[in-house]
Amino acid sequence: MYLFGMYTHGHTNRCKPDDLKYVHGQIQHQEQQHQDKAIEAGDMGKTLEITAPPGKGAQQQTEGATKKQQAEDAESNQVKRRHATSNLEAATHLFKGSVGAGLFAMGDCYKNGGLVGASLLLPVIAVMCVHCERMLIRGSMLAVERTPGATFYDYPETVEKSFEYGPRPLRRMSKAMKLIVEMFLCVTQFGFCAIYFVFITENLYQVLRQNGVEISMSMTMLITLLPAMIPSLMTNLKYISPVSLLANVALLFGLISTLTIAFTSGPMPPISERHLFTGGSQLSLFFGTALFSYEGIALILPLRNSMKDPEQFSKRFGVLNVTMFLITALFIFTGFVSYTRWGEEVEGSITLNLVVEDVFSQVVKIVAAMGVFFGYPIQFFVMMKILWPPLKRSNGCAQKYPITMQVCLRFIMVMMTFSVALVVPQLNLFISLIGSLCSTCLAFVIPVLIDFVTRAQVPKGLGHWIYLKNIVILAVAVLGIVAGTYQSIVDIVKEFN
Repeated sequence: MYLFGMYTHGHTNRCKPDDLKYVHGQIQHQEQQHQDKAIEAGDMGKTLEITAPPGKGAQQQTEGATKKQQAEDAESNQVKRRHATSNLEAATHLFKGSVGAGLFAMGDCYKNGGLVGASLLLPVIAVMCVHCERMLIRGSMLAVERTPGATFYDYPETVEKSFEYGPRPLRRMSKAMKLIVEMFLCVTQFGFCAIYFVFITENLYQVLRQNGVEISMSMTMLITLLPAMIPSLMTNLKYISPVSLLANVALLFGLISTLTIAFTSGPMPPISERHLFTGGSQLSLFFGTALFSYEGIALILPLRNSMKDPEQFSKRFGVLNVTMFLITALFIFTGFVSYTRWGEEVEGSITLNLVVEDVFSQVVKIVAAMGVFFGYPIQFFVMMKILWPPLKRSNGCAQKYPITMQVCLRFIMVMMTFSVALVVPQLNLFISLIGSLCSTCLAFVIPVLIDFVTRAQVPKGLGHWIYLKNIVILAVAVLGIVAGTYQSIVDIVKEFN
């Protein structure tokens, strides 16, 4: 419709046969591309509007195509409404996507940051995260406005389109930037899934050994492998919602019970015995763990795009702000209490500090492990959403047997996360490494680059304050990446030796 309208404008509908064939061929080519994208994305819960090709110029055929298009749009809208998520469901996904193993690592986070230092820095990091997520949403909306036929873009597509429509020297970087973001997203989500295996295994291992089951750590992890494959088959956020809700309930029960045990296990040690501030290598590890804990950056655009009313996501008191405020408050409270209670002996997961001989503590460990286990699908979803579409495009077997091939790919990726989890020496160090290297780039660096590129196209779009603000965020991010990654690698090498 778009090309046809441009062509016939000012020509009083008189088209030469050769010209009309050319235009019609262009329309069919664009229509095929749109259909491919819609089919490709539909398997992963993404929907694009499909524009029906017009007739050969006859008015009746054009009107018939228009009516057909309206019927298809109505049917598409019904499907969208049927599968769209509500505000509560989106908040549930965001909460679960940001609260997992990182929540139980808050004690270790406070050990590296200090009671006062961590309490001051966590809200700052949270505000920076939310601000960068808003920049990402803004970039995505601008990209959609400039692309006919598109309804929404996820993180990689947003980066690609932002650079594609950006200043001329940067347009050649669009494909490379998309590839970089996809790589970081895959590594981050892959790391999250591997860490989830480690978290579940360590807690289950303690309980089994306490009850007389002589079993190795590797065999314990193998027990968790088969159950992990079942929820990994879920391909739509709407269907993952009940699992995420169950995960949230289990995590909150495990957290409340752990903190209750911390409060009731005798008098709290005085705060004077704990570090109020830290510096150097410890502070760099704090930064990595804190960024890992805010692990929901990859879910921001998919969640917003899946909502019935996407505008509710980023309002002042919308899903994003309210959920992130509650998450930050929960992080601060958990970290402060955990570090005050266990001090320098606090583990990478505070559930490991519970006395395993106590029956209630064993129940808490199992329930917390279940909460992290049920959070596996939401992290696995993002990784598969990136890996599956290009594989389907380039592989004839995947196009002929899409369901079978996608199931096989999911099982292979579960096995790979399991294999990496087997060689992880310590949970807290791996958390810090993933957070410092990948999470920082996704949460801070890429959104700032998108903001620079989109504002550079508008006269006076980059004011002094915006420029200074973005430079400060980049400086903090680069410092965290270099220091956190270096210290994490050094400590991991020491553990292996």
